[in-house]
Amino acid sequence: MLPREVVLQIRRLQLRARRAVEDVLGGEYHSVFKGTGMSFEEVREYQPGDDIRAIDWNVTARMGHPFIKRYIEERELTVILVVDCSGSQQFGTQLQQKREVAAEIAALLAFCAISNNDKVGLIAFTDRVERFVPPRKGTRHALRVIRDVLFYQPRHQGTSIKEALDYLNRVQRRRAIIFLLSDFLDQGYENSFQRTGHRHDLTTVRIADPREEVLPAVGLLEVQDAETGRRLLVDTASPAVRAAYLQAARQRRDALRQLARSARTDLIEVSTDGGHLDALVRFFQQREKRQRRI
Repeated sequence: MLPREVVLQIRRLQLRARRAVEDVLGGEYHSVFKGTGMSFEEVREYQPGDDIRAIDWNVTARMGHPFIKRYIEERELTVILVVDCSGSQQFGTQLQQKREVAAEIAALLAFCAISNNDKVGLIAFTDRVERFVPPRKGTRHALRVIRDVLFYQPRHQGTSIKEALDYLNRVQRRRAIIFLLSDFLDQGYENSFQRTGHRHDLTTVRIADPREEVLPAVGLLEVQDAETGRRLLVDTASPAVRAAYLQAARQRRDALRQLARSARTDLIEVSTDGGHLDALVRFFQQREKRQRRI
């Protein structure tokens, strides 16, 4: 039995996500993630405004007046959220921790999926896959996914994006829509990333905190690695130290952008300072424009 405060937090997140999906994201999601094809539904009489290319000439000839064929989109899409639950996800100096940001985005995407009658699943990972929730439909299932992203307590603290993506490719043989949510403080996953991008419709969601790029000048500061426990004394008063810190962060960000471009995958960048819904709306709009140009 979940504690009452946990249930209330999940419900609040559910309400916010549902409202956003109904008001903004639902139609955007449907338009950019198409089904697997079209299936015949019926033949009906032609009505003014119908596309003349849909006229069924055989039926029209038999009946003596125009009839058209109607088709419906075959959806049955599968959405899998691959969510980083490592120690660094519990960091946040602004409105939220990175893990809370991941939960909000996961909720938005999960309710987009179920509102379009698609399946949604979850892979929660650290330096190994900690939890796999197979894709299913329905509100109860979406709530379970959100609960696990928010409150699952991982047994490990490290990060291995490679392990998560390799596991995904083993358990999900058919093409799926994949959202990979992480801060990407990892390395050695590039080949697995490329392979996943070729096999699935992969979208990368990078979750960052401003303090991961800009150090405040507060003198000597002891910091601890959230994943290894290693402690380090840093002289934040030194301009050279702050410049090197900023340069390293930008190099990591630019390397991920280049990797996403080379794999021809989408990249969404969000921060712990808010604006997640706006970032998702921009992503859907840009993707829809790109698809119209193809």
